[in-house]
Amino acid sequence: MRLVVDLNRCQGYAQCAFLAPDVFAMHGEESLLYNPHAEAAQREQVLRAATACPVRAILVEDPDDAPDRVEEEGLSGVR
Repeated sequence: MRLVVDLNRCQGYAQCAFLAPDVFAMHGEESLLYNPHAEAAQREQVLRAATACPVRAILVEDPDDAPDRVEEEGLSGVR
């Protein structure tokens, strides 16, 4: 599963960090850190977090549905 967070849209409500703390974390009051390659076992939590985001900043791509897979590692999202 691949995640992309639109950090220009994210307002730091932290609903994602509450619902999927192993994937999303707040750094300070407004900066979001996240794992762009969450494990399949975290799928349910990630989908809940994306649904709960009040500004719809989280995009979840399932590799089974995507024609191409992008390989990246590490944390993303410091702004």
